[in-house]
Amino acid sequence: MHWPKNLNKAIKTEINLAGYTNFRIGGRAKYFFEPKNLKELQQALVSAKRADLRVFILGAGSNILVSDTGLTGLVIRLSHKDFRKCRCQGSCLVAGGGLKLNALISFSREKNLSGLEFLAGIPGTLGGSLMGNAGAWGKAIGELVSRVGVLDYNGKLKLLGSKQLKFAYRKSNLNNYIIIWAKLKLLAGKKKVMAAKIKEYLLRRKQTQGDHLPNAGCIFKNPTCGSAGRLIDSCGLKGKAKGGTVISKLHANFILNTGKAKSGDVLSLMDLMQRKVRERFKINLEPEIKIWK
Repeated sequence: MHWPKNLNKAIKTEINLAGYTNFRIGGRAKYFFEPKNLKELQQALVSAKRADLRVFILGAGSNILVSDTGLTGLVIRLSHKDFRKCRCQGSCLVAGGGLKLNALISFSREKNLSGLEFLAGIPGTLGGSLMGNAGAWGKAIGELVSRVGVLDYNGKLKLLGSKQLKFAYRKSNLNNYIIIWAKLKLLAGKKKVMAAKIKEYLLRRKQTQGDHLPNAGCIFKNPTCGSAGRLIDSCGLKGKAKGGTVISKLHANFILNTGKAKSGDVLSLMDLMQRKVRERFKINLEPEIKIWK
C-alpha cells in the first residue's frame, strides 16, 4: 500500500484493536491511523479509495464488536485535538466529532448551557452518538442538532442542515459520512441544577446497569413493543455463559467479557438471545452494536 510520504510513518500496521474497544475484544487492523488534522484525514481517505481499501471510523469503541480475525482495511481514529474542539455560539455549542460525550457535557455545564444532561454516563464520542442517535430516558441527541459538518469517503467536505438530517430510534442518515463537527441547540441553565440532573442520571444508570465487566452497552435495540432487556430476561437467559462471555444478571441486554472472551462467544450469545425471543414472542431483535469483520 502506497501512502502519501508525509503519512508513511503515521499510518501504523497490524495494530491490536481489543485495547481500543470497551468490549476488549478484537483482532488486528491491517492499517491504523490517527490523523492530526482534516488535511491528513482527507489524504488518507483519498489513498484508501484509490486502493479500494475499506475504511472503519473508530470513535471511543463503545458500541462495536471487532472480529478476532481482524480487519483488512484502514481503521481511522479521530483522537487528536483538532477533532475534539468545542466552542459556544450563542446558546449553541459547536463541537468536534471526536469529542467524548462526558467532555461535551462538562463543557456545556461550565458554560451554563443545558440540554445534554440525559447523556451522562453514555460512553462514546459526539460523532458516534450522532451516527446512532444515542439517547436515554426518552430523549435522543438528534433532537438537539441543527447542522453537521461531514466528510464523505472521497474526502469531500459537506454541510448538512436540519432539513437534510434524518434521525430515528438509534439511527440516522449519517452512516455514509465521517462526522467532523456538529452544532447543537441548547438552553440557558444553571450549574447547580445541571449538576443535580447529571448526578441523578448517573445514579439511575448505575442502579439499572451496575458496575460491569467490559461490555459494549445494550446489545439489541428496543422493539416497538417495549424493552429488549425484559424480553431476554423473560426467556430466562440472565447468567447464560459462552466461553469468556456471560449475559448480565442485572441487565439482560448486556453481554459481559469475563476475561478472555472471543468475538465468536458474543455472536453465539446474541444468536441465542435472538432465537429464544423470536420463539417465545415472535419478535426479531435488531442489534444495536456494530459488528466489524
